[in-house]
Amino acid sequence: MTTLLEVKNLKTHFFNRKKVIPAVDGVDIKIDKGETVALVGESGSGKSITSLSIMKLIPSPPGKIVDGEILFNGTDLAKLTENEMCQVRGNDISMIFQEPMTSLNPVLTIGEQITEVLIYHKKMSKKEATRKAIDLLKMVGFSRAEEIIHDYPHRLSGGMRQRVMIAIAMSCDPKLLIADEPTTALDVTIQAQILDLMKELSEKTNTSILIITHDLGVVSDIADKVLVMYCGQVVEEANVEDLFDEPLHPYTVGLMESIPSLEADTDRLVPIQGNVPSPDNFPKGCRFAPRCPHAFDRCLQEVPSLMSIDGKRLVRCFLYDKEEATV
Repeated sequence: MTTLLEVKNLKTHFFNRKKVIPAVDGVDIKIDKGETVALVGESGSGKSITSLSIMKLIPSPPGKIVDGEILFNGTDLAKLTENEMCQVRGNDISMIFQEPMTSLNPVLTIGEQITEVLIYHKKMSKKEATRKAIDLLKMVGFSRAEEIIHDYPHRLSGGMRQRVMIAIAMSCDPKLLIADEPTTALDVTIQAQILDLMKELSEKTNTSILIITHDLGVVSDIADKVLVMYCGQVVEEANVEDLFDEPLHPYTVGLMESIPSLEADTDRLVPIQGNVPSPDNFPKGCRFAPRCPHAFDRCLQEVPSLMSIDGKRLVRCFLYDKEEATV
């Protein structure tokens, strides 16, 4: 497989008068062409900041990428100027944000918002862009595309607005699509339709997808590979089948146990005790240790590194360190 995106040791910090806040702290991500990778974790784990860092959309001040490389087709995006990044955004890398109502401009029609992208990036005429906009809307499932282009966002349902966002994102045939919680606030039936649509578009166009979510149900449906994030770090990486068959990190196990299952013979879900610590107050040692049922003395003092298990998957946990007698 050919690597499309490789993020190496990404560190994105936020600065205030009192301290430095390491929101993303040494993240590595590798995405091959045509591959779908899921970034999973609770709110506050650093998933969205990672995606915004890749797009170089971190508000500065107070945020800044302080270290690492973001290699896209061999080019380090971290070193590009804002003008150079404007050519990459929308053209080579597109992003679908969490809430389509706030992402779409309420005073422009759907057609105007799609044609704007095509005229800017593809240098199309207004007539060509309108034709292409209708084709894109049909591609994402609108049967009345010729009428929808004249509608304003408030006239569409949440699922329809999300389809419009996907149409805009796919308008320039991007090589990478970043989807940040694309099914949040949608009902289960619409969620399934949106995921099926993204999967279908990826297969048709060989577009790679980085999907950010806290919903493991979404992950099982669409992803090839999963990265689990906690407190700004990746704590486990595995292909989707291995992760669901045998989660290794105690945090991943906790996430799995908190999902309702028709097969499980239990009356109650098992929550992960405690809360995600604030980025300005990460604990010493392993960041999951205060919530971990398996934590021992070393976990409270040292930060574990990502360890390779059988050369196929990675886990950040001392339980899998060969030096520990507990293995």
